[in-house]
Amino acid sequence: MTSSPVILPLAAAGLCSALAGLAHLACIVLGAPAYRVMGAGERMVRAAQAGRPSAALLTAGIAAMLIAWALLAWSAGGLLPAGQALPGLPVLLAFVTAVYLLRAVATPWLRPRFPGNSPRFWQVSGTLCALIGGLHAWGWAVAFG
Repeated sequence: MTSSPVILPLAAAGLCSALAGLAHLACIVLGAPAYRVMGAGERMVRAAQAGRPSAALLTAGIAAMLIAWALLAWSAGGLLPAGQALPGLPVLLAFVTAVYLLRAVATPWLRPRFPGNSPRFWQVSGTLCALIGGLHAWGWAVAFG
């Protein structure tokens, strides 16, 4: 991508993914109260309160994935320096789009498997996944369609 224009839906999708990643990192830094505010299940809140590394490791893994997805969207959207497009970008971005959209529609099936998560968690995360997935799909269509 030498001098391609910025693709706004992918710029926005990347920003949303990056902010979600930073929100997860904030939970690690701020601890159990932040997990609770974000709607995490009581088991995760207790793990953070007890200082168990499992809560921070899981959260850091999710944050890293979200930040990597932000970089993918920004690469496809023309926001990284020229010549820095990642190999396999259309397929990778389609995968990320599918994950976001599947997560959004899978809420009714996922919710019973994670009964500790608050209703607010499911409403907010499902809506955000639908929004971010939609931005990715729109951006993919503009960039590669």
